[in-house]
This record gives sequence, C-alpha cells and structure tokens, in this order.
Amino acid sequence: MFENDFLELLGIVDPSDNVEHLAAFLGRREGARNIAFAPAGSAENARSALLERGLHPSELHALGRQMELPEGPSIPRFSLIGLASEDTPGLPHSFICAHLTPELMRRPEWLVHANGANGFRGIHVLVEHTAPLLPAYDRLFGIQHVTTTDTVATVHAGRHQIVFSTPDDFVTMHPKIDLDPDFPLPGIVAVDLGVTRTDATADYFRQQQIIFAEMPDGSLAIPASAADGAILFFSER
Repeated sequence: MFENDFLELLGIVDPSDNVEHLAAFLGRREGARNIAFAPAGSAENARSALLERGLHPSELHALGRQMELPEGPSIPRFSLIGLASEDTPGLPHSFICAHLTPELMRRPEWLVHANGANGFRGIHVLVEHTAPLLPAYDRLFGIQHVTTTDTVATVHAGRHQIVFSTPDDFVTMHPKIDLDPDFPLPGIVAVDLGVTRTDATADYFRQQQIIFAEMPDGSLAIPASAADGAILFFSER
C-alpha cells in the first residue's frame, strides 16, 4: 500500500470460489496480471465519460472485503467498472476501482516499506505490435496522453506510465535484463516502483541477499526469477 496507489497480491485459497480468470493466468505463468485505474472523480462520472467516448464499460459493481484489523474486523468498500478488452488491448481484464473507504486502506503504518518503495510508477507491457493499440488508447485517455517513439508506445495515465513494446525493443531498452523467450504475449513483464533513495534500497537488497542489477539510468532491477515472475524496477521519484 502506498499513499496514492497500491499493489495487490492474488492467489487461490479456495478453488470453489469464482477464480476462473486467475486460475487460467496461473496455469500459464506467475507475475503481474492486470491493472486497476482510479477515477479522478466518482465511478459514476467515469463511466459516463467512457460512454461519451464510445467505449464499452460495464455496469457499476459494488465490492466489500472482510479485513482483519488490530481493532477488529472491518469491510473496505469499492465501486468497480469492468473495461472491455477491445478498449484496453494488451491489458485484458483491466478495470476501474474507486475506493469508497480509503481511510481503511491508507493506514500510516502500511505506507512505510523496508526497501524504501514509496509509490507505483508504471508498467511495461510486451505485445506483438504497438501500432494497432494506438487508436484504443487515444480514445481511452486522449491523444495528447499517448506518445510513440519508433515502435514503443507510452500511455500517460495520471502520474503513471504504461509502456508498450515488442520483446526485442524491451531488450534493447534494458540490455542487462534477461527476458524469458517464451513470455506469453500480450503480458505485463515489469513493474516500476519509486523509492526515496536508490542507494538505500540497494543496501537493503544486499543485506537481504536479494539479487538485483544496477541499470545505466541509475535504477535498480530485480529479475523475474527472484520476484515471482515479474521484473521489478526501482528508481527515485
């Protein structure tokens, strides 16, 4: 949990639950699965804006989860909107998530992490080709928030970035990273996290005997083999 965003770890505890999508994903690989977008305002307004752009959001879905806190059980509540796969190519099963009870999730003690991570910066998505993605993301975020460099496409979603590239372009951008040649496309191959100081984060990794590489741009990278299938980048925000 961070001040403005979060990472959620998912696994299957009871196979009888409604976990078909997650089970299908884990049948192929581990790693980063999908993303949830936060609306700037209410979920209702976000859905109306998507409909006005000719997109295909689902109806609003209310969600509550039982959570055990030191002071007793609590139920954080959310409002969810599913996004159609044709509206988010390369990112199937993505959705919009409005936190209705953020005070239950943004507890101060949950915002401090031993490795110095202080926020989520973005993701890297591997695809076969980036050009076919551009019209959908132009509609979803606005053409001014989608930039391209050669065959790399970057979507600017608020303070975050979604970088789409082919596997070859990803290796060119990150030559120190070993990429699984059988990585299934499309898929989120890496997650970017911000830290206060990369030198302090590197010291922590050394103390914990965590494998990492120092990248030419000063960021740190943990290989997928040491992070349950997802490459993790750490850089100063």
